[in-house]
Amino acid sequence: MGNNYTIKDIAKRAQVGTTTVSRVLNNHPYVSDEKRQRVLNAMDELNYRQNLGAKWLRSASTGLIGFLTDEVATTPYAVDIIRGAQDAAAENDMVIIVVSVGGDLPEIEEAIEFLLERQVMGIIYAAMYHREVHLPDNITNVPTALANCFSVDASLPSAVPDEETGAYRATKVLLEAGHTRIGFINVIPPSTPAMNGRLRGYQRALSDYGIPFDEQLIGTSDFALHNYNETQRLLNLKNPPTAFFSGTDRTAMATYAALRDAGLRVPEDISVVGFDNQIDVALNLLPNLTTVQLPHYEMGAWAVRKLLSGDNEIIQEKIDCPLVERQSVSVLDSVNIQS
Repeated sequence: MGNNYTIKDIAKRAQVGTTTVSRVLNNHPYVSDEKRQRVLNAMDELNYRQNLGAKWLRSASTGLIGFLTDEVATTPYAVDIIRGAQDAAAENDMVIIVVSVGGDLPEIEEAIEFLLERQVMGIIYAAMYHREVHLPDNITNVPTALANCFSVDASLPSAVPDEETGAYRATKVLLEAGHTRIGFINVIPPSTPAMNGRLRGYQRALSDYGIPFDEQLIGTSDFALHNYNETQRLLNLKNPPTAFFSGTDRTAMATYAALRDAGLRVPEDISVVGFDNQIDVALNLLPNLTTVQLPHYEMGAWAVRKLLSGDNEIIQEKIDCPLVERQSVSVLDSVNIQS
């Protein structure tokens, strides 16, 4: 029956918390000698050393990495974070255990305990979209890295997209094609790192090319119909845009529809650039959409390599977002282009 006991059973027998048991199993330094001995005694009494935990204590390696996902496993484009992590793990003869969780702290804490009981070498927490996360204390019982998110106190290493540089490139390709009136329909919810970073990149590109920022050219959208209406609103301005930078590829679909219904052709009459490089969207829009690549694969791979590097430096890494050029941008004939 010994193999059926869990960390909770040991914690109950030793009269300590499950976090303390996890720390003892992982040889964490922040456990008093008295509590450590109580946990070890409880493990002996329950014959816990015969299971996977004991093997890990002897070998110091299970070859397992825990991967907690915030809806990533069910998101078609963000799932590349998992693929990047799996490939990087395989290169090092490691295996990923994927657990999908919501945003509820007790649920996340329980999932972490599940992974700790399997003696993972480290844990990666990945979010569906670039955001700040609040995580329970027990995640620090093993080395941890974040992908597509960051902790508010920067206490954990993280990899996030370089939103600002990506948006700068998206705006720059339109500016270099001669467009000075560029409508920007940004993503929401407001005050997210993605929204703020993409707006900054748009503004910086305009500034570098000597184009005044015009608040009238900015819209926000959270769904297709709203984006369709925002596109129409911008087209009805006295001095309408000659190009659109859409905050996501999915909102670019609605921009295409609104332009088509207004009798305008992409890119002959209006140029369009997106953000994300969702292949199922970008390659199904005609003409194919020029867009910015979100580095999901690279963030997943970075997180695994960070865990396995042995480097304890707390790095806040920004991963490059390259421009993927296709056929939705054309040179504006009526403007003299400056390179």
